[in-house]
Amino acid sequence: MKIDGTPFRAIWVDETDHWSVRIIDQTKLPWALDLPRLSSMEEVAHAIRAMLVRGAPLVGAAASYGVALAMRAAASDANLAHAGRQLGATRPTAINLRWALARCQEKLAPLKPGARVAAAYAQAAEICDEDVATNKAIGKHGLDLIEARATGSRRVNILTHCNAGWIATVDWGTALAPIYMAHDKGINVHVWVEETRPRNQGASLTAWELGKHGVPHTVIADNAGGHLMQRGEVDLVIVGTDRVTRSGDVANKIGTYLKALAARDNGVPFWVALPSSTIDWAISDGLSDIPIEERAQTEVTTMTGRALDGSIATIRIVPKDSPAANPAFDVTPARLISGLITERGLCAANEFALSALFSKEAK
Repeated sequence: MKIDGTPFRAIWVDETDHWSVRIIDQTKLPWALDLPRLSSMEEVAHAIRAMLVRGAPLVGAAASYGVALAMRAAASDANLAHAGRQLGATRPTAINLRWALARCQEKLAPLKPGARVAAAYAQAAEICDEDVATNKAIGKHGLDLIEARATGSRRVNILTHCNAGWIATVDWGTALAPIYMAHDKGINVHVWVEETRPRNQGASLTAWELGKHGVPHTVIADNAGGHLMQRGEVDLVIVGTDRVTRSGDVANKIGTYLKALAARDNGVPFWVALPSSTIDWAISDGLSDIPIEERAQTEVTTMTGRALDGSIATIRIVPKDSPAANPAFDVTPARLISGLITERGLCAANEFALSALFSKEAK
């Protein structure tokens, strides 16, 4: 995708030294485009933990480059295991992280230390390229859902929650990929962008990237989504996900479950876009088996924005003695989901449909 006309991926190897890694610091958006250089596994781990990079597919890609940097520092068995532990502990909910690390381990462990550095970088590049191709395929399959609702010049209104765009992946995005393709095809598409408290990934990130691509959109408070559905102003809900069980339960940013309930009550299709690397075939019950990350209270008690004098300021928005809880994700049961948009096509949110589409992976 492009930022002000310049093509970008969300992560890449530095063009000057050809070994360090560049990312878009998403904690600085939309106020500044900062492209920090990561030169060690520890810096990658911090970037994932502190959410400089976020989004399940991008976290997996970043972790694979973290392994490459670890091998560049010391390609021993001990350091390979250490990198897996350190990177694997950064974010508990997204399964892509474990998937990418397991793939790196499987590739590198049989090799002699002298061959591991080049192999690690090649593996990370392969994961990134596959992610781009996967998300592009998700976009094409999801485009069918939008085209089915585009009659004449009628505007198609899509509601999304959190950020599942190209900056949450290596490129294209998951939930936003079909929207980009619809817009580029000339379909009159408009996106309701929920602000997505407490970290405001919708208001800060989704609105930013849609605006950079020229996609019409409107930012709304999280609690406005159900109201718009009641008024018939939402044709389709498309969200991303950090983990999907083999039975079709979906873990996504906190507040997704409430949107699924509102969509069901108002007869609005609720679709979830995901790469197959997000499916956790080992678990079935999302409510009991998916770990829900509890993040810092400050994400709830403070907000960051641009002050009237142009400076960027963080302010406290609750009384100083009021504690806060901050579960980062919730689980939407499969029964509330209209279907899943994957790189291999559309399917129902249940074990039979998923296993039919991914028969090899489901074993």
